[in-house]
Amino acid sequence: MKKYAQETVVGIFVVIGLFAIAYMTVKLGNVGFLGENTYSLYAKYTSVTGLRVGSPVNMLGLEIGRVESFKMDQENQVAVVELKINNGIEVFDDAIASIKTEGLIGDKFVSIDAGGGGDLLANGDIIADTESPTDIMDLVSKYAFGDVGSGE
Repeated sequence: MKKYAQETVVGIFVVIGLFAIAYMTVKLGNVGFLGENTYSLYAKYTSVTGLRVGSPVNMLGLEIGRVESFKMDQENQVAVVELKINNGIEVFDDAIASIKTEGLIGDKFVSIDAGGGGDLLANGDIIADTESPTDIMDLVSKYAFGDVGSGE
């Protein structure tokens, strides 16, 4: 009888351990488990260099969502980025979505200036005003070689 009691205790610890691993996988992997607590907004950019699926979306310095996917609109020659925004976060139709860099050469993220003068954006709406990332190498080359053809 003592043998079965010991096996039962070990079994309970194994089950608790499996639940703990599953919970940490869902939390650390940003995986939705029992329904999504987000809605989608879309933003169109001329360049999304350095931005990745899973990159954070920030507003007022706080993370409010993640980059979900990228598509190419070949008619308008722009990249369409799907942003998953946490429910309860209000973004207005005069918002500006900019791609920024953490530090000088850090990872890219989307920064949203929420606006506040218009209507609220709903699931599936498009953020009209966007700013593509600044290409640091392009700036350096313009600075280094910009005066070469001026003849001075």
